[in-house]
Amino acid sequence: MCAAPPRPLGALDPTTRRITGLIGAVVAGLALWVLLPADGLTPEARRLAALFVGCLVLWVTEALPIGVTALLAIAAQPVFVVAPMNTAGARFMTPVFFFVLAMFLIAAVVQDSGLDRRFAGWLLRRAGTDSRRVIFAFMVGAATLSSIVSDVPACAIWAALGLSLLQRDGLEPGKSNFGRALMLAIPIAAFIGGIATPAGSSVNLLGLQLLKDFGGVEVGFLHWMAIGVPMVILLVPLAWWVLVRVYPPEITNIAPPPTEAPGPLNRAERRTLQLLGTMLVLWIASTWYPRALNATMVALLGSIAMFMPGFKLLSWDRAMKSVSWEALFMIGGITSLGVACRDTGLAEWFVTHSLGGLATWHPLAIIATISAVTVVIHLVIPILPAVTAVLVPPVVVLAQQAGLPPALFALPVVFTASCGFLLPLDAVSLITYGTRYYRMTDMLWPGALISVGWVIAMTGLIYVIGPLVGLR
Repeated sequence: MCAAPPRPLGALDPTTRRITGLIGAVVAGLALWVLLPADGLTPEARRLAALFVGCLVLWVTEALPIGVTALLAIAAQPVFVVAPMNTAGARFMTPVFFFVLAMFLIAAVVQDSGLDRRFAGWLLRRAGTDSRRVIFAFMVGAATLSSIVSDVPACAIWAALGLSLLQRDGLEPGKSNFGRALMLAIPIAAFIGGIATPAGSSVNLLGLQLLKDFGGVEVGFLHWMAIGVPMVILLVPLAWWVLVRVYPPEITNIAPPPTEAPGPLNRAERRTLQLLGTMLVLWIASTWYPRALNATMVALLGSIAMFMPGFKLLSWDRAMKSVSWEALFMIGGITSLGVACRDTGLAEWFVTHSLGGLATWHPLAIIATISAVTVVIHLVIPILPAVTAVLVPPVVVLAQQAGLPPALFALPVVFTASCGFLLPLDAVSLITYGTRYYRMTDMLWPGALISVGWVIAMTGLIYVIGPLVGLR
């Protein structure tokens, strides 16, 4: 979901990197505080901007552990006289925090039950030995799994399968176009699949929470899927087509996979399918009954059921090991800073002085511009929750100034926050980058082409389907 990625910072040793990051955070924060004008911006907003930028530098450089920086974002708010401690803490512990916690537990159960391996085997047996079809099967598998569990475990599962296949065929890292295309395809597909449902990524829920906090708008589970599922259906084949043309496999066929006949579903697999099916039905029903069937409540009850005697799918020790606490803390810290942007007037000021001119444009052009900016900003802020927190508040204000529904401009940001494949800087893509089958710059060209397709698809679907689901 949002595990903290290791950042490639050249040959700096860890101590030097941490000191450099700490100094950079202080310098960046002070510089912004000095440069921001006093006119039209409250002292609290200026201090918050400095704090926000300082935390972003710390997150990107990992000068401090990710979770520690998140706690600093809370503790520093009363120090900077941005918000009292009880307010900053209350913004930290939102429903998104508990939803992400539940999704880590669900991902653990899917892996422990063996459902992920059964699904992978089923897909690969149908792909056969054609190298291009195998790449497509991996992408479909990663995207499908990522739609219901975190992008990180979905990518890790398929990366392990892909690495085993490449090693079995004797394909060397850095010398095989098939290996390059496959290891790029897996994280790209995981990113794409994560937008199919709100449950596919913590970034989705964070964005929807910010949209609710800033714009007073709730987007239903099925309404999200009305845009997310077509996006996945369009983008997975497009991404596959781009990858196999930019990096055409040097082999036509691969060695056939093991032909073990799968046995019947075991007890854990059956219970997991029953539980996931029930949760999906309730999530979809929450579109019409948001008060009775809150998405976070369904996720929490589903994860609690995993411990019940009738299921017994998860132990407490396993649950604790499956949770990325630094990811949870980061979600909390980002949410608290994002809400503070609204309360101090920083978001409104940012729109007025940087995006205000967009309010007079045609909505189609605004949506396309917002989506494109969200893609490019990943190069500066390669942390998906931070991208969402930085951009959602100002675009909600922009929509309000233009007299348009906030969701019309905010959803392109929330969706496109997952379009992070220009460079392998996120935790998801770094999983396969570490296999050394591709270099960092190998992702740029295909990633840019797929990103263009993403912006076009996002703009068209939001503009056409949005009105049908009440987004305009």
